[in-house]
Amino acid sequence: MATHTEQMDHPPTDLTTSAAERTEQAGRTPLVIKLLVAATFVVILNETIMINAIPRLMTDFHVDARAAQWLSTVFMLTMAAVIPVTGWFLQRVSTRTAYAVAMITFSVGTAIAAAAPSFEVLLVGRVVQAGGTAVMMPLLMTTLMTVVPESDRGRVMGQVTLAMSCAPALGPAVSGVILHLGSWRLIFAFVLPIAVVVGVAGMRQLENVGETENTPVSWLSVLLAAGGFGSLVYGLSEIGTGDWTGPVLTVLAGILLIAAFAAYQVRLQHREMPLLDLRTLRHRTFAVSLLLMTAAFMAFLGSMILLPLYLQDLRGLSELQTGLLVMPGGLAMGLLGPQVGRLYDRVGARPLVIPGSIGIVIALAALSRVGTSTPYQLIVAIHVALMVCLAAVFTPIFTVGLGDLPENLYSHGSSLLGTLQQVAGAIGTAVLIVVMSNRSAHLTEAGAAQPEAFVGGLQWAFAAAAIMGVVVVAASLLLPAKPDGAAPSSASH
Repeated sequence: MATHTEQMDHPPTDLTTSAAERTEQAGRTPLVIKLLVAATFVVILNETIMINAIPRLMTDFHVDARAAQWLSTVFMLTMAAVIPVTGWFLQRVSTRTAYAVAMITFSVGTAIAAAAPSFEVLLVGRVVQAGGTAVMMPLLMTTLMTVVPESDRGRVMGQVTLAMSCAPALGPAVSGVILHLGSWRLIFAFVLPIAVVVGVAGMRQLENVGETENTPVSWLSVLLAAGGFGSLVYGLSEIGTGDWTGPVLTVLAGILLIAAFAAYQVRLQHREMPLLDLRTLRHRTFAVSLLLMTAAFMAFLGSMILLPLYLQDLRGLSELQTGLLVMPGGLAMGLLGPQVGRLYDRVGARPLVIPGSIGIVIALAALSRVGTSTPYQLIVAIHVALMVCLAAVFTPIFTVGLGDLPENLYSHGSSLLGTLQQVAGAIGTAVLIVVMSNRSAHLTEAGAAQPEAFVGGLQWAFAAAAIMGVVVVAASLLLPAKPDGAAPSSASH
């Protein structure tokens, strides 16, 4: 086992200090975390940034809506397939190497997408982008848990919320503003220089954290993980787009492959070489946090798809107007993240998560009552309330969940967390779109006009999201106020 360190021209930030020394640094966010948060915000923003550009792409490339939607689906699909591998990858390479791989991969994908001469090449660019993004999320979470003392994790995790939750919420708003200025290619032209600057600045300032392990990789595990999680997300994303047989069979195949992957990891754990260490699930608080996060993301990402559909397809707003209407909610989530984190450090998880989860249900229930003429001010107010409640949930559950693990499982825990986020987003989107489509079709057959049928379907979909929120409330009651406390272990980052 070797520790990777590099000498810097500037005074280094000591990130290999003891736990006691790190506790003395509480109240200051380590430079490595600031750099990783900036990079993660840039890369995660791209997961939802193409939503508003779909009509333009349909016209430019002469593809239908189902094909165009693949720009978001393939991003999520790649993330779900790659993230399970990152637990092993982050233990094997240094922080600087992981960061360089992530940012170079993301930048190359962005350049491919910006210059794409065809829709197929654009899809390739999105796949490459997602490959870089998949590394950044677990890298940020693992590094944070390694260098930040437990007493200060809530505050710092609140800053991470800006990247992990606020960025997807702001994606449609940012793209709406950019599309108002010109071509969809401007989206990638806008992101690329920012990614390059953040990447170069990060490599100049970033130092290595923790130790690396030269563990072998199980290629069978890689194939099972990619095939299983990829098939599951793909099948879920295709449900409701036509014939049910293909998507259902794909979902079942994905579930079987994931089951085989899990069984194989249990075998590999006896030899201390799993690709994704499932011993994380033996920690009760972490397991409860996974359940809570999964249900919350299902409701969050599913409702993110519904609101732009309502504002553009029914109310006739432009991409820019839609982006501006959803922007206050995204900003509220990001700005409140650090405040929620500070509160978590003082009062623990339950006083934040329980009221927040109840607020999520109330906000989604309120959105289920929108109509063809609901005032925009009311919609914005409800959306802001929803984002505030989600901020009150996400920051504490990330912190208390990962804080329940020993250090040698941080990278595996953050990888599992990231994978389930993608699966939860796919499930939430698939379920709500199916509910909306089926209800709208039923109302149309009953003689309702198209606007009334659309609203009826939308109301049922938001009601379904509220039911998902009830699961969040139930899971929140199982959380402890603080992590149960994991015994320290020789850290592999």
